[in-house]
Amino acid sequence: MVNIPSPALAIVGRHNSGKTTLIEQLIAELVSRGHDVGSVKHHSHVGFDIDYPGKDSYRHRAAGASETVIAAPGQIARIKSIEGEVECADIVRSMYGHDIVIVEGYRKSGLPTIEIMRSGNEADSRVADVFAEGARRGWPLGTDFTQFTRGTVPPADDEEARAVLNQTEDGGEPTAEGAHFKVQHPDHVDISNKLPTSDTVAVATDIEEAIHAAELYNVPAFDLSDIAGLADFVEQYYVRPRVTVVIQAGGESRRMGRSKATVPFAGRPLISRLVERLAPVSDDLVITTNEPDNLTFLHAEFPQYRIQLVCDAFDYRGALPGLYTAMQAARNPYVAVVACDMVFASGSLVVAEALAMNESGADVVVPVNKHGFEPFHAMYRRMACLPAVRRALDRGEKRAQAFFDDVKVLEFPQSKVLEAEPMGGCFINANTPDELHALEESFLEG
Repeated sequence: MVNIPSPALAIVGRHNSGKTTLIEQLIAELVSRGHDVGSVKHHSHVGFDIDYPGKDSYRHRAAGASETVIAAPGQIARIKSIEGEVECADIVRSMYGHDIVIVEGYRKSGLPTIEIMRSGNEADSRVADVFAEGARRGWPLGTDFTQFTRGTVPPADDEEARAVLNQTEDGGEPTAEGAHFKVQHPDHVDISNKLPTSDTVAVATDIEEAIHAAELYNVPAFDLSDIAGLADFVEQYYVRPRVTVVIQAGGESRRMGRSKATVPFAGRPLISRLVERLAPVSDDLVITTNEPDNLTFLHAEFPQYRIQLVCDAFDYRGALPGLYTAMQAARNPYVAVVACDMVFASGSLVVAEALAMNESGADVVVPVNKHGFEPFHAMYRRMACLPAVRRALDRGEKRAQAFFDDVKVLEFPQSKVLEAEPMGGCFINANTPDELHALEESFLEG
């Protein structure tokens, strides 16, 4: 069973910024587009109750149970007593299989954040002033703005300081000194701890100064009412990408003396093992083969996956023509290509490659080790790679990596592979009956 990690994004702001309202609208929009959305709410105060006196589950807890699960058809809840506070990363890590997890709060979690500032909220207006001041002065996001005036501006509880803050001109406008104080007051908690940071990836606001500051910082800004636009942004950069997994089965292998796809391994066809290991992490499963009639049994064995059997697009052999067939047959933007003789092919590695591609913007995420690239357990961005592969084929190339110079390649080192698949062995393949027998014995002794 492969637990598919969920990407996550935090919506942050100050008290009464409207975080919950924005999150509610964003979740509804993403769900309407067919995405599975999880959510996390950070409750800053110690202790909260989702149960109440008189219910059986409440009585369990009152009697001293440290953990209680309330289960019903279609719904489950778990209440557990813990020491301290769970890290946001650990919470998200426990929420498998979502296309996106939207987190309310947890500004310091390290997650990418969308900052909300609402004109009707005084704290937001003050932060917008400071945000704009920092942008005008060229201070980087994440700057501790309070450090620039520490020691030169009086404490917040100084009556003279408040008098300066409240000074106005004859027309009612604040004096320059008062405005300066408002922007740079060092002891205001929101200015100290709740400003946009280097983790800020977008701003949602109806404050003109904040919009302009975001432009100066090259951070996208969305109006609070532009939920569709915000959802477009989240969908493009943070929602789990749809992945087509392509298992390359080919046909008869000269060295194996028969088709690798149907050769027995641990009492069943090798291709069945690959489907079982990789299908759970696919949104679309394709098997490229020159013997589709011999693999139709897979439709009966795995009816839930709607497997496509696709013949090679070219009538000649080669690694690069095989990649072209895989990408041409794929129906999703990300394409994981895996050779059918990789006995220990890893669904977890496929997930790790997809997330690395999403984060880096690379066109190819390919494992690399002392033997070089492993292009047949790699991830490809279809839109960029398909035309690049076609151009390489037109030049007469047949090597899998012949097009790598034409696209953005992210090398996935062995350390990252082992993070995804601690047991390793993902790239071990079998080319002869003896090699397959040795792998089978090792697996069965296991």
